[in-house]
Amino acid sequence: MYVTQSLYDLIRGLRNHKGNEKEYMQNCLKECRAEIRSQDLDLKATALLKLIYLEMFGHDMSWASFNVLEVMASPKYHQKRVGYLGAIQSFRPDTEVLMLATNLLKKDLTAASTTTIALPIVTLPHVITPSLALSVLPDLLPRLAHTHPAIRKKTIVTLYRLALVYPETLRAAWPRIRDRLMDKAEDPSVTAAIVNVICELGWRRPHDFLPLAPRLFELLVDSGNNWMAIKLIKLFATLTPLEPRLVRKLLPPLTEIIQTTPAMSLLYECINGIIQGGILGSGEDADGREEIASLCVNKLRGMVMIDGDPNLKYVALLAFNKIVVTHPWLVAQQEDVIMECIDSADISIRIKALDLVQGMVSSDNLVSIVSRLMRQLKLSSGDRRTATLPGPSPGDSDDDDLERTIDSAPKSTNQAPPLPDDYKIDVISRILNMCCQNNYGYLADFEWYIDILTQLVRTAPLPRPVSDTDSLSPSGRSTDGDISEKIGNELRNITVKVQALRPACVRAAETILSQLNSEAPIGRRVVVGALKPVAWIIGEFSSELSSPDDILGALLQLIPKTYSPESLAACLQAAMKVFSFVVGDQLTPWTPERKSKVSLLMARIIHSFEALVLHPNLEVQERAVEFTELLKLTAEAASTQEPSTESVLQDPPLLLTQAMPSLFTGWELNSVAPAAQKNVPLPQGLDLDEPINPNLNSLLASAESISIPVDEADDFESYYYQRPPATSIASEPAINRLADGRDDVANSYQQPTEETYLDADILAKRRAERLEKNRDDPFYIQESSSLQRSSTPIHNILKNSNGPDLDVDSIPIMELDLDKIGAGVDKSAPRASKPIPRAPRQKIVVAADENLRNSGTSTPRNYDSENSSDAVAKARGKKLKQSLLGVDSTSIGALNLEDDPSGRGYDPEAQQREEAEMAQAMKEVERLRLEMQRANERIQVAQGVDAAGTVVKKKKIPKKQKVAEGDGESDITGVKVKKKKKKAAALDEAGGTPADVAVKTKVKKKKARPVEVVEAQEAGPS
Repeated sequence: MYVTQSLYDLIRGLRNHKGNEKEYMQNCLKECRAEIRSQDLDLKATALLKLIYLEMFGHDMSWASFNVLEVMASPKYHQKRVGYLGAIQSFRPDTEVLMLATNLLKKDLTAASTTTIALPIVTLPHVITPSLALSVLPDLLPRLAHTHPAIRKKTIVTLYRLALVYPETLRAAWPRIRDRLMDKAEDPSVTAAIVNVICELGWRRPHDFLPLAPRLFELLVDSGNNWMAIKLIKLFATLTPLEPRLVRKLLPPLTEIIQTTPAMSLLYECINGIIQGGILGSGEDADGREEIASLCVNKLRGMVMIDGDPNLKYVALLAFNKIVVTHPWLVAQQEDVIMECIDSADISIRIKALDLVQGMVSSDNLVSIVSRLMRQLKLSSGDRRTATLPGPSPGDSDDDDLERTIDSAPKSTNQAPPLPDDYKIDVISRILNMCCQNNYGYLADFEWYIDILTQLVRTAPLPRPVSDTDSLSPSGRSTDGDISEKIGNELRNITVKVQALRPACVRAAETILSQLNSEAPIGRRVVVGALKPVAWIIGEFSSELSSPDDILGALLQLIPKTYSPESLAACLQAAMKVFSFVVGDQLTPWTPERKSKVSLLMARIIHSFEALVLHPNLEVQERAVEFTELLKLTAEAASTQEPSTESVLQDPPLLLTQAMPSLFTGWELNSVAPAAQKNVPLPQGLDLDEPINPNLNSLLASAESISIPVDEADDFESYYYQRPPATSIASEPAINRLADGRDDVANSYQQPTEETYLDADILAKRRAERLEKNRDDPFYIQESSSLQRSSTPIHNILKNSNGPDLDVDSIPIMELDLDKIGAGVDKSAPRASKPIPRAPRQKIVVAADENLRNSGTSTPRNYDSENSSDAVAKARGKKLKQSLLGVDSTSIGALNLEDDPSGRGYDPEAQQREEAEMAQAMKEVERLRLEMQRANERIQVAQGVDAAGTVVKKKKIPKKQKVAEGDGESDITGVKVKKKKKKAAALDEAGGTPADVAVKTKVKKKKARPVEVVEAQEAGPS
């Protein structure tokens, strides 16, 4: 005898078959297929219930859609409920049997039982289609007047879902929904459902709901439902921009809610509604606006300080990011709690805190913020690795790899996990953006910023490893951005813009270059992008180098190790510039020692450059070939030039002293504004579509047919088809990486010391510079163990007068006689003591970018908050495209809630046809308008319109008035005459009478001279 399993038996069996669940489910599906075809509705409903449970495990049950419909039609409620649950779970808008369920849905909507009516109302939102909505709408609307409040509430929510696919629903249902809202005796659950629907519709057409503002405000004040209050606050946030007077009305209740509510969700939504509604930035009630802004900031501070809930911290930081746009000074006062979030274990909280500190940065807190971020980067930079060349080295083996893997394991168990490289890159980018805001207007110490850039190059993450196919673009440029290149570009930008800091920038470039050379041993390659701008600085400002010979040697050592073609080309150019500066001195005699030194140096450079003559990158190949040939020619001239002797003085070769330096000297390079290139006019006759060579296709075809033997170690093959290496410039010694412990991170929000985020060599350099600068400062206490430096004039005076050892007893004591002093002093005019002036601080001038006319601003763009008006508009545009329910609801925004005067229903296909016809008609109207305009222009040209299109209208010359005999003046009446005084005087002196009036024509656009028409022929003797 076969025993039917219930749903509980299925769940127990599934738990008992651990490890074999898949086979057990397949057996259950076979049983369900047989049971659901039974004529017994109880057995069919039980099988359907089990299928619904298995469907949640991923098993499809769409094949049983007709059986679901059979169970839905059962007269028993417990079976009907299972059928409707199966329809919710399995029916889709494209289910074929859905059209068969229309009559069943209409029948159950008009049932007498409340529980039966609720089943189709709950099911319709999941299976609704435009045609189904049109069919069931007449039966659904009367349910708004049902005696049971639960039915009314479910009907309102279902009508909103119908409106998303059939917008005409709102036109018919809105009057009844509005009456339900205005009814003060309505059940609170129904009112809450109406508010929920209005809130969803409000952001699409907010002006339709402005008349409901009094009732909504009453619900906000009197209702004790937090969920309804949240929805009302969101709705008022969309209404306040349309009605600014609501701001003054909303401030008291919102302030009371913020001060008294214990619910964090309502508190945050209230603050968020105040921000989004523009209450903080409105011009109404300035005092109340400032008060509620301060209240919001204090409440958000309390949310951030709650340790146990990271979600509250996240949403509080979101609100802070919105308030910082209108009240940055209030947010800046909460710097301590915001800076604590930067060190949070949650990366999302860290990123939001970074957004916030970037918006509230100023000249006062820039150093503390950057120092905190730098310390975070340095503590997480212990996992950097050096990169090897593509392919294994000869001594590598599996055992060596395993040994390196074991050694690289962290030794300390309490060490914090390393930060992801994406986060490090984001932090470094924000540091650079904060420091360069307003054309470096927030920077007070540029030398500190140069040291920060030097440290950032060391802590920046390595470029990501790329695949063989996309390692480099066809132009040789890396397809993936390197943050170290941005750091180097920032150092180059300061070098170019701030002329007073060029020596310091060049010293920093020397430090970076020397470190790259020392930490890239033989067999390793340098892929750090900062090498390119650093090499440019060294070559462009080679006169500022402290040791040009050593830097030239470092460049020649780095050239074979450099992997990036762009960096390699920059190193070639820099090496030639430094060489030109070293050997281009005309005043140094051409001695045998100098000749030998120059010859050996040129031979070394030629040897380094000749290896790059066949480089696959054209830029590197071109520079290597040009410089190699130039150096060979110079070496030949130097070898033929005899050195100077005691009797004969020989000049150095002109190729060394004049020709080669002239290649790299000229106009000084300045920074150009980013938008200046757009204003450069295109040269005349430039046709980018014209081929350079008309026979290009045939040349390419012939080149493909040529077979070239390829060596096993082909440079081209290794350049394009081998994995690029990675390298490291980590400044930390290897012994420090084996340390078991790690210094704890200080939890203080104050500015961290430089020892926490700068390396030892940078700290020693900064300490030496400070001691040297403060050596003569009387207010600075010198350390007893300070290093001895060169004596200054003040120290020499003190040493000569007092000796090396100052004896206190040997200080002379002068007798002070006040009578004698007072006798020689004029008491009538006492003189005020003048303070000793201090040495003026060096003024730093940051040069502006060069522009071409209207090329835009030259300063970097300021920080834009994510909550600006443009961002909000884009976000709303995205929200309009897709709703949370996955339904396109853009048609609701164009729907008018008033009654249609024509009485026609909504037809989407007819609307699309009308829109297409309207677009075609607009195109035809535009075409006819253009034709009429051209015809009118041809007519105007034929009637005497000038080339500029200006019509010159001539006034009619009034008829000559009769002149009375014997009267020497002409009596002109009825015509207002404008005369020039000088011309009138000239006529009077000539004794003549103007026979006619000069009519002047005014031309608005062009500089046409006024025309005077004088009819001299008609001026006969009277």
